Amino acid sequence: MKSLAEQLQLAGLQVSGCCLPLSHAYGDDFLQVSQLLQDMTPAEADVLGASMLLISAEPGQALIREGDAGEWMLLVLKGTVDITKAIFPRHEGAASDAGTDAGTAANVEPGAEMFSRIAVIGRGATLGEMSMLDSEPRYASCVALEPVQAGVLGRREIGLLIRDHPGVGAKLLVKITQLMARRLRNSSNQLVKLIRSGQPQN
Repeated sequence: MKSLAEQLQLAGLQVSGCCLPLSHAYGDDFLQVSQLLQDMTPAEADVLGASMLLISAEPGQALIREGDAGEWMLLVLKGTVDITKAIFPRHEGAASDAGTDAGTAANVEPGAEMFSRIAVIGRGATLGEMSMLDSEPRYASCVALEPVQAGVLGRREIGLLIRDHPGVGAKLLVKITQLMARRLRNSSNQLVKLIRSGQPQN
């Protein structure tokens, strides 16, 4: 089985050792900015950072590719990331439901793949938690919009963290669960709005 560093290198990401202390190396406010770290003390955040590999990506470079397998998650330390989902036009000449987001166009060739922007995220945000936990293919692609640095945490590294620092490991798992629950709730709310908007008005 390939190590986390080998997996990242195969994905075309530049690995440059471990993260610097998360409590201050990426800004004195980083623990407040990042939802993943908000309940951790500076010492606990630094323990987590020591378990993470540091990667860099240039503008236009994919950090995560939709459909790929993934056993790791990312914490964005610097820069912004574009999250997109592949969509396909219903028929030739049809306008895209994705609107005017970057990477979409109203006139496309038949069968051409298009992308809908889900979000643009920045410093302190996390990516890839779900695939890391369930080993399912990545749901969306994440591409650097500007130079990005991110900390990478793999499933094996989380296991070691729980073994060696159970308090930090427990806080991390609780926070990941909360983040995923919040995203599920937001998705459910959006689905309800779509269903209601499609219903005939009395």
